[in-house]
Amino acid sequence: MTTLEIKDNVEKALEEIRPFLNSDGGNISLVEIIDDKHVKVRLEGACTNCSLSISTMKAGVETTIKKYVPLIETVENIA
Repeated sequence: MTTLEIKDNVEKALEEIRPFLNSDGGNISLVEIIDDKHVKVRLEGACTNCSLSISTMKAGVETTIKKYVPLIETVENIA
């Protein structure tokens, strides 16, 4: 999988997640992908200070991104 394909697939994963975040007043954006293995995202809106954001990252965001791009090793939310 090329770097461009990885980025495109991560964006597809975020598009799948986004409606759920939007329904709670939040959003997510891709910040960067390092070495085609480490994804940095930014939770936005209501998600920035939500007490469930850690669960959202692990159960929702990370799982969905890894479904689209199994090569991804880590997914991190940066403020």
